[in-house]
Amino acid sequence: MEISKETTMGELISLDRGIAAILMQNGMHCVGCPAHAFESLEDGCAGHGIDVDKVISDIKAYLATKEA
Repeated sequence: MEISKETTMGELISLDRGIAAILMQNGMHCVGCPAHAFESLEDGCAGHGIDVDKVISDIKAYLATKEA
């Protein structure tokens, strides 16, 4: 799966539940919110004033360590 700004948070968490921790570490404590499943990563980050590119980088780094 390609991680992009358009990927929904629901898709990310379905891919790997550990991504929820990364989102929370970056200030997105809305992971439990019902709307998060349909909200894009970009929209979620914008709503919280978070740099979406940094979050994507953190997620990709996390997934890379799991593949190693």
